[in-house]
Amino acid sequence: MKQIEQIEHIIQDGDLDALASLYETLKTSTDFEMMYDSALLLASYGFLREADGLYEALLTHLPDEDQLKIDRANTLIELGEEDRALDYLKSIKRGKVEYVQALLVQADYYQMIGLSETAIEKIKEAYELVPNEPILQFAYAELLLDAGRYAEAARFYEKLLTQVEAVGDINIHARLAETYSAGGAYEEALPYYEKNLEKQPSPDDLFGMSFALYQLGQAKDAVKHVNELIDMDPDYYAAYMLKGQCYLALEQNDKAYEAFQAGIKRDAYDKALHLSAGKCALKLGNVAAAEDHLSEALALEPDYIEAFITLGSLYNETEQDEALLQLTEQADIHLVELPLIQSFLAYAYERMENYTEAYTKYKMAYNEMQEDHEFLRAYANFLIEDGKRTEALPVVKALVLAYPEDQYWSDFLDVESYEEE
Repeated sequence: MKQIEQIEHIIQDGDLDALASLYETLKTSTDFEMMYDSALLLASYGFLREADGLYEALLTHLPDEDQLKIDRANTLIELGEEDRALDYLKSIKRGKVEYVQALLVQADYYQMIGLSETAIEKIKEAYELVPNEPILQFAYAELLLDAGRYAEAARFYEKLLTQVEAVGDINIHARLAETYSAGGAYEEALPYYEKNLEKQPSPDDLFGMSFALYQLGQAKDAVKHVNELIDMDPDYYAAYMLKGQCYLALEQNDKAYEAFQAGIKRDAYDKALHLSAGKCALKLGNVAAAEDHLSEALALEPDYIEAFITLGSLYNETEQDEALLQLTEQADIHLVELPLIQSFLAYAYERMENYTEAYTKYKMAYNEMQEDHEFLRAYANFLIEDGKRTEALPVVKALVLAYPEDQYWSDFLDVESYEEE
């Protein structure tokens, strides 16, 4: 049995004692090819420390072998010894055959730790050295896409597409569609989605196509594709939200509600679907259903601000004052302190004739609500009816400033000015 086969057999048998013994023998071997192949095998099975030991031994004999430096650097990165790894990579001189490979390893590392621009610099240098290599063009484009530099990424994908249609299992048409969509260039994305769909429709391509059409205001066409997607993969949960949004854009609220409900049946824990279903139910005048959906969204995430505000608004509009108070009593303080919620509480307390609490809530909401016509009118009326005419004046002035067409309050200011004279 060859030694490399023996190592694999020992690993597969889980005989760690035998592996340790063989490893010690390998470290002192002069069969460098065997040592190198063994290191690669050990690394592939996750025995990184042992693989590193063999690379270290090899480098004592072959200190100028740049491929060994790259392989050891890769292993050291996986072991969390990044500084030592970078030292090896940076020791490879420009002009050497392995220099470009060393740049690619550095780029992967810098991307992994979130230093996108540094990673791009490394790839750019490699690309400038080997500009016609498809793998480098692809790596460059991928980094630009990851960094949100969509126009630049698209340029590289376009160039790559003149040479190949795929790199590994990555379809370049699909990447271009994704890149243009991510950059908001939905019109440019469409032909690439269409190209993919002509060949072999996939759920992701159908969703991307549908979303691009929706963004372009072509909701009717978008619905056709999203229905194809749901037929292909009923558990593609995002499709139900998109389908509902399309029907809302078409002002077919009943169908939108059905789409949101269908999504909830597939994924009952999607808070956004419950929120959208609740809002849609309100459009349809189904207050009870809306309340159920919004309450469920909050049960899934108690800090869900949009659901909290929407449910609070519902209780305010329907004058369910006790329900509103109960909602705020159970919520975190940062939600209750939202100015809009404070205004709802002010209205509720006023309706309940608890004028002290109403006054407190009005004052708390005022600074952030000076551009809300309904609030300013309510607050001004409250102060006047409570005998606080002087305190009402700045509120009325803010109202007149924001809404000069409201003649009633302009006349009120004129009367107040006349009486002061």
